Amino acid sequence: MAGSRPVRPTRMPAPETDEERMFRWALWSVFILTVARLAWLALDRTDLYPDEAQYWVWAQHPAWGYYSKPPMVAWLIAASTQIFGDNGPAVRLLSPLIHFGTAMTIHGCARRLFDLRTGFWSAITYAALPGVTVSATIMSTDAPMLLCWAVALLAFLRARDSGDRRWWLVVGIAIGLGLLSKYAMAYWLLCAFLFVGIFRDERRHLPMLVGATALGLIIYGPNFFWNLGNGFVSYHHTEANASLGSTLIHPAHLIEFFGAQFGVFGPLLFAALIAMIVMAGRTLKDRRAALLICFTLPPLALMLGLSLLSRAEANWAAPAYIAATILVVAWLLAEGWRVVVIASLALHLAAAMLVGIGLRTVAGVAGATLPVKYDPLHRLQGWRALGRAITAEMARHPGAILMADDRELLAALMFYVEPHPFNALEWDPSGGVHDEFELTQQPALDLGAAFVLVAQNPANVAPILARFTKTNPPEMVTIFIGRHGAVSSPAEQRHYAVYYLRGFKGFP
Repeated sequence: MAGSRPVRPTRMPAPETDEERMFRWALWSVFILTVARLAWLALDRTDLYPDEAQYWVWAQHPAWGYYSKPPMVAWLIAASTQIFGDNGPAVRLLSPLIHFGTAMTIHGCARRLFDLRTGFWSAITYAALPGVTVSATIMSTDAPMLLCWAVALLAFLRARDSGDRRWWLVVGIAIGLGLLSKYAMAYWLLCAFLFVGIFRDERRHLPMLVGATALGLIIYGPNFFWNLGNGFVSYHHTEANASLGSTLIHPAHLIEFFGAQFGVFGPLLFAALIAMIVMAGRTLKDRRAALLICFTLPPLALMLGLSLLSRAEANWAAPAYIAATILVVAWLLAEGWRVVVIASLALHLAAAMLVGIGLRTVAGVAGATLPVKYDPLHRLQGWRALGRAITAEMARHPGAILMADDRELLAALMFYVEPHPFNALEWDPSGGVHDEFELTQQPALDLGAAFVLVAQNPANVAPILARFTKTNPPEMVTIFIGRHGAVSSPAEQRHYAVYYLRGFKGFP
């Protein structure tokens, strides 16, 4: 037909490559798991743990440092609560999102070292690890530090392979931000220098690694100078937390910590890691495996040693499992044992579902009774109810200031009491500094004031009452952790004595 335009042939989309398909599967798998965690957080079924409440208190005044931790966790909470409000889900919001980023970064590391299949299985295996499930449903210093660890590892691999100096800048930035998240990021440097030092042909990277380290320390620098101006309280706390002053050894602590790693990494995966270490002569000849073991064994060995000399919390070895996830998954796939990876994944997801639903609820449906101490969520319960009780008590005494005899108790009350009592005091008979509250509070400004005291340790009460001119008889508040309507055992109850006190004389 005259004047008609020629018909253009339809352009067919390019077929999806294996790389695109495997990446998409990994992305969607981790994304779905992350959405499930966000949905669980939105239900707000658990209260903030006191440490989380304390980080929220810190977030009200963003700074370069705090008594026991670097500042990143408070910065993240300040950002999320500024947008979504001061509530539990908002405090925890960024944690599952950060772990999503960590899982996909691990995908990049595994794909670069091995292949697409290893990248896929490594990403979803990490995302479903028991320790990651716990970390992704609370807000702690681990989440941002683990992301920085994974990013630094990926950038290290890229810089090592390509020679592009821009990747060394990424290494330095990740180190600095990791140190601002948690001091355990320093283990990454130990691992990297160990690997570069062991292999002669890797030593060519030493100058650039030193430069990246210098950049990381510059980025971390403000926290160092904050510590310098505050008597290095964070460093002293870290040292005291490890309790290194004792000359005794504690085999029971070592066994407990070692056993806990089966829970953090998963029983099948940790058993496979042990098998790899036992057969190191055969399994670690590959340079890729050697690199990963250099980023796995040092933090794990250090924490095992610390648990023997003093104590170590189960999550303190968490950085080891970034590389260990890739190491174990790659080995199991190469040996034709993918079924172990799948079985481990299924076990971890099933355990997460049981805990998410509530082990005590599941036991109740089955007609059984589960003691509260075996419920992993029991320490995340009761704080909201206590906050409501103390809110009512504060309303009966307008103008009174809140006081508590314990750091964790005070932090939880500052979050759950309405309006938030930011002028609250922690009882500090020694006059020393043992936490952030004692570092920043100024009790001399409250001389003569009236207080509502919440005490959980009876031994503290008499010395506190002696610092006031007038005291009222206590009211007892009991918080029940068990199911509503059920008969509670003593282990399912928390008891607090609440006093109205006037004429504050100051701390001794």
